[in-house]
Amino acid sequence: MEATITLLPGDGIGPEIMAEAERLLETVARIGRHHFQLKRRPIGGAAIDAVGQPLPSNTLADCRHADAILLGAVGGPQWDDPAASIRPEQGLLQLRQTLGLYANLRPVRVLPALHGLSPIRPERLAGVDLVVVRELTGGLYFGRKLQLKDLAEDVCRYSRAEIERVVRRAALLARSRRGRLTLVDKANVLATSRLWRSVTREVIEREFPDLELEVLLVDAAAMHLITRPADFDVIVTENLFGDILTDEAAMLAGSMGLLPSASLGDHGPALYEPIHGSAPDLAGRNIANPHGMLLSVAMMFQHSLGLVEEARQVEQAIDACIAAGQTTTDLGGSLSTRAAGAAVRERLLQGAGHKASARPLSTDQRVASLAAHS
Repeated sequence: MEATITLLPGDGIGPEIMAEAERLLETVARIGRHHFQLKRRPIGGAAIDAVGQPLPSNTLADCRHADAILLGAVGGPQWDDPAASIRPEQGLLQLRQTLGLYANLRPVRVLPALHGLSPIRPERLAGVDLVVVRELTGGLYFGRKLQLKDLAEDVCRYSRAEIERVVRRAALLARSRRGRLTLVDKANVLATSRLWRSVTREVIEREFPDLELEVLLVDAAAMHLITRPADFDVIVTENLFGDILTDEAAMLAGSMGLLPSASLGDHGPALYEPIHGSAPDLAGRNIANPHGMLLSVAMMFQHSLGLVEEARQVEQAIDACIAAGQTTTDLGGSLSTRAAGAAVRERLLQGAGHKASARPLSTDQRVASLAAHS
């Protein structure tokens, strides 16, 4: 198949893990005789330094016309001034909103080999396989804001249509899995949560009566993610709650560096990125875990490119590396970022029957290829 993919390395460890995503794409293309046209564009702090804005017009244009988008990370201490009028995060928020990427899927699987790395007791981690569906373009992050010397205000606003579409997306996902959907809200305090609860119940009763619906207050949900994580199948929630709960859920898996995400809309390209941040303390040291980025590539294969078998093969290769201890230090291994990426590619090549001596394109070849297609 042929596909155009826009690469947004961003800041911090973003360029390092994106390099491993590129090498993975090259390997999968070689095995499956696919052609991926890659276009690298700036976003976030790197874009601010280059052109003075976090989402340049050419970046947005290439994202609009791509089949899919891969993002590394945005932000860093050099741009970390909350009072600044231009910040790296604005580029990502603008991209999500402009492309209508309202549903953020964040899967969490806990592999037996990593039970010892989680702060949770191993017996509670057995069978954990859940997905959080986070509403991504509404709520406090996009509401009206006011900041004065002694007063500040963030408005949380949701419409029925915004809630219906993300609940429907989560319900369809639950129907394809184990048939359980959990709504997380704060309906005992927030008017927006009361709307979330009533609309969710209406949608499930009308369109998905085969699903089992559970409703939890966000504080209770935070507790139950630790005490009974294996009971969850699909969780749907609003923007702020989803942001916080998915970081908590990452600790079940043992490392933030493991978890991918997909940001989906109804039309146009989707955006794929690991859930971790730019980790500026790790940047340039060749020690960041690339697995979250590589699993984001697998999600892209499945949801945007229709390469379901390739997605499965990438996931299996990563699982095999983790089981064999071929990991970065955050997962108890000793591999560098580049070596961890290479180990995944080696297993893919072996699984495809290729000779172990096969190598990805050199850096110069890869840059030349990107330039030719840009």
